[in-house]
Amino acid sequence: MTDKKINFGINDGNNFFAHEVSVNFNPTQFILDFKCITPRVDPRSNEGPFINIHHNVVMMDVFHAKKFMEFLKNRIDDYEKEFGKVEKPNAVKKIEKKRKKEAKDNKNKKKTDAPSYFG
Repeated sequence: MTDKKINFGINDGNNFFAHEVSVNFNPTQFILDFKCITPRVDPRSNEGPFINIHHNVVMMDVFHAKKFMEFLKNRIDDYEKEFGKVEKPNAVKKIEKKRKKEAKDNKNKKKTDAPSYFG
């Protein structure tokens, strides 16, 4: 028996920082939609700011989604054992407190959980 050589092509893709993720499902799979949201302002333009949203979608069957959840939990537990408990950043606590106060002060103002990218 002769050995055959097999060539592999690997596409690593681009590194991606996700600001948001949404998770949806259907009867056979979970869909994880990772989003990177980047505000762009061109000082030479008279138009307003532009928000660029880049998506990376990962789809997996239900069994693998559950195994991924278990794996991620174990990795977070390992992280916390080595580096300490993961907590909400102070900047996030501060903006949540500010938004809560603003909502209380102005009940007629529409409350939104959507982040503000322009202050």
